[in-house]
Amino acid sequence: MPEARHCTDCGTALQPDGLCPRCLLLAATAPSGSGGAVPPREVPTPQELAEHFPNLEIGELIGQGGMGIVFRARQRGLERPVALKLLAREIAAEPGFAERFAREARVLASLAHPHIVQVHEFGQRGPWYFFAMELVEGASLREMLRARSLSARESLAIVMQMCDALQYAHDRGVVHRDIKPENVLVDRSGRVKILDFGLSKVAGAKPGDTLTRTDQVMGTPHYMAPEQWERPETVDHRADIFALGVVFYELLTGELPLGRFEPPSHKVVVDVRLDDVVLRTLAKEPQRRYQHASEVKSAVQEVGLPPPLPPTPAPAEVPRPAISRGSALIQALRARTATRLAPHVEPFPLALKIAISLAIFLACGFAALAYLLLLSA
Repeated sequence: MPEARHCTDCGTALQPDGLCPRCLLLAATAPSGSGGAVPPREVPTPQELAEHFPNLEIGELIGQGGMGIVFRARQRGLERPVALKLLAREIAAEPGFAERFAREARVLASLAHPHIVQVHEFGQRGPWYFFAMELVEGASLREMLRARSLSARESLAIVMQMCDALQYAHDRGVVHRDIKPENVLVDRSGRVKILDFGLSKVAGAKPGDTLTRTDQVMGTPHYMAPEQWERPETVDHRADIFALGVVFYELLTGELPLGRFEPPSHKVVVDVRLDDVVLRTLAKEPQRRYQHASEVKSAVQEVGLPPPLPPTPAPAEVPRPAISRGSALIQALRARTATRLAPHVEPFPLALKIAISLAIFLACGFAALAYLLLLSA
C-alpha cells in the first residue's frame, strides 16, 4: 500500500499523484487590493451547508478570499468535482445585490472557453449566493514561479494561451481586472486556465449593476494599470493588457517591473524583440498599449517560440547507391579505406640519418686503412 502523502504547507492529505487543492485555491482566492490578511469570518461547516446544497457532496474548506470562501465539492449524479464558492455575506447584504448578482453571474457562466475556468452553476441557496465552478487539478503560476524559473519557451506558450482567454472575454464585454499569477492555473496537460472573474467588470454596465462598484479601486497593486488607481470608473479591457504585461515580464525574468526597470533581455537570455512586446503592454497610457490581447499574441508569434532542445535521433540506415565495381565512386572509397588502414611509419629523424652515414663512412675508412697496412707488410 503506497505511503500517504500530505501537503508540506498545510498538511492536507494528497492523492499519490496530486497537488494540494487547498493551497491551490487558497492562492487563487487571495485577497485583492492591499494584499493584507483577510479578516477572519464565520465559516459554515460542510454539515451546515448540506441542507442548502442537497445536490452537492461538500468536502473541506480549501480557500478564503476577499470575495468569499471556497469548498471542495462533488456534484451528485454527475460525479463531477467542483469548487463551491460562497460569496461573502457583507457583499451580499448591499442594496440591490441580488439583481446585480443574477445579471453578472449569467455573463460569467456564459464564458465557455478552454482557457477560462468554467462556471457550472450559480444562484442563491438559503443565505448564500454561490458559484459552482470547474475544479482544476494543477498549479498556479505563482506556485510554479516559486518552484523554479520558467524557460522562455514555457513563458511564451503560457502568455499566448492567456491572450486567447482574455480576447474571448473582452469580445463579450468582460474585463477581468485582477490578472496575476495566482489567478492563472496550469493543469497537468499544460493547459492554462484563468479563474476568479469575481472582480470582473462588464462593459456597458451602469453604476451599481455589477458585483463591485465601477468607481471602486479593485485589483492587486503590483498588477494594476495606472488608470485603475487614478480613474477606476474609466477602466476598460486595456487594464487587463497591462496586467498581462506584468505577468509576462515576471515569467521571463522572475521579477516585477517596478520603478525604472530594465527590458527583459537585459536580465535574461531572451530574444531582444520581446523587449518591445513586453514594454508596449506596460505603457502607462492605455492608448499606447496593444489595444487587444490578440495583438499581443500575434506579436509573440511573430517573434516565434524558441526551439526546444532537439531529441537525439536513432541512427537510421542510409540506403547505399547501386554502383559498379569499376566506378569512380567505389574506387575513391577503396582508396580512402586503403589510406585509412595503411600502417603509419614514422620517418627517420635527420640526426639519426647523419649518425648512420657517419658510422658507415668511418667503418669504410678503417677498413681501407687496415687493407693498406696489410699490403705494406
